Amino acid sequence: MENSEQRLLYIKVPEEYALAAKIPGFDSSIPLPLLLSGEKEDFRTESLSEEMILAGMLNVFAYERDNQHIAYYRDIFKTLRPNIHDEMTSAAILKIKNADFDLAEQLLFALEGLFPEDMPTKLNIALLMDERVHFYEHAGAEDYADYYTDKAFQSYKEVLAAEPPIPEAFFNAGFFFIKQKNFPKAKSVLETYLQLVSSEDEAVIQRKQKAAELITWIETQALDDELFKGAFDFIQMGQEDKALEKIREFLEHHPKVWNAWFLLGWALRRQERWQDASEAFLHCLELGKKNKEELAVAYCDICNELAICLMELSRFDESRRWLITALEQEPENVKIISNLGTLALKEGKTEEAKAFFRTVVDIYPEDSLAREVLQRLGE
Repeated sequence: MENSEQRLLYIKVPEEYALAAKIPGFDSSIPLPLLLSGEKEDFRTESLSEEMILAGMLNVFAYERDNQHIAYYRDIFKTLRPNIHDEMTSAAILKIKNADFDLAEQLLFALEGLFPEDMPTKLNIALLMDERVHFYEHAGAEDYADYYTDKAFQSYKEVLAAEPPIPEAFFNAGFFFIKQKNFPKAKSVLETYLQLVSSEDEAVIQRKQKAAELITWIETQALDDELFKGAFDFIQMGQEDKALEKIREFLEHHPKVWNAWFLLGWALRRQERWQDASEAFLHCLELGKKNKEELAVAYCDICNELAICLMELSRFDESRRWLITALEQEPENVKIISNLGTLALKEGKTEEAKAFFRTVVDIYPEDSLAREVLQRLGE
C-alpha cells in the first residue's frame, strides 16, 4: 500500500511474459502498475513478479480511482485472485480489532476501489471511521476525532442511501448518532432498522431488542427534543451562552435527565465556571445512579470533566479520586492519564507527572502535548 517507502512504477509487460497467459483479453499496450520499495535505483525487469503487479493494482484501487485503466486492472485482479473480497475483508476486520487502523484503512480503501458498488465494504469503512473517532477521543486528540467523525458521517450517509437498504447500516448508524448526541437522527435510523428486519435469527432478535430499548430510552428521556439538540449544536459551535439558554429551558420540563445535566456542566466548564460546572456534573452522576447501564457509555467523560473542574478549584484530592475512578473503567484512556499527569504537575510531583506522560506516549506515540511536557521536564 501507499507509504513514504513505496512508489508506483508503470511498465508495459510483453505478451511472452508468463502473466500474460493467465489473463483473458491481455493487452500489452496498457501499462501495469508495480509497487516498489523506496530505493531509487532503476527497476530491473528480471525482478518483476506477479505480487508486485497485484500490489501496484491495490495501490491504484485505494488511491488512484481516476486512473483511466482501472476497469482493466479490476478485471485482471479478479481473474488472478477470485477470492480476494472475502480474504481482504477478513484481514481488515482483524486489523480493526487489533487497532491497526492505518492498515485496515488501506485494505478497505483498496477493496472499495476494486468493488466500487459493494455496500458491505462501504459499511465496514464507516465502522472503521467510527472506531477511529473513539480512539482519538480517548487520546484527547480532538482535531483527529473531528476529522474522522466527518469521515464516518459521510460513510454512513452513503450506506444509509443504499438500494436495497442494508439493515445493519441503520443499526450501527444508530449508535454512531447516539455518540454524536444527535438523538433525533439516532431514533429515526433505529426505527427504520426495526421496519427492515423480520428474521428470527437469534442475533437479529437481540439487535431488534436493543434497538427498541434505545428508542424507548430516547423517548422517555425526551432526548429527541429540539431544545436538547439545539443546546448540543450551540456548544459544538462555541456559543455557550445560547447553549445554556436551551438546556436550562429543557431542564425546566425534564429536570431528571442526566444527559441534560452533562450538557449543562459541559457548557459551564467551557466558560470556566468551575464551581457551577462541578455541581452540574455531580448532579449528573447522582441522577445516573438510577440508570447505570445508560450512564456507562459516558461515565468516564463525566468523571473526567468533573475532575478538571475540581483541579481548577485546587481541590486536588477530589480531582484525583474521580480520575482514578475513570481510569479503573478505562485503563488505557489517554485523556484520563494525561490529566493525572497535569494534576501531578500542579501538585509539584514532577517524577509522578513524568511517569504518567511516559505512559501516554507509550499508548499514543503521536501525543504532541505529552512529548512537549516530557521535553520541558528534561526528558
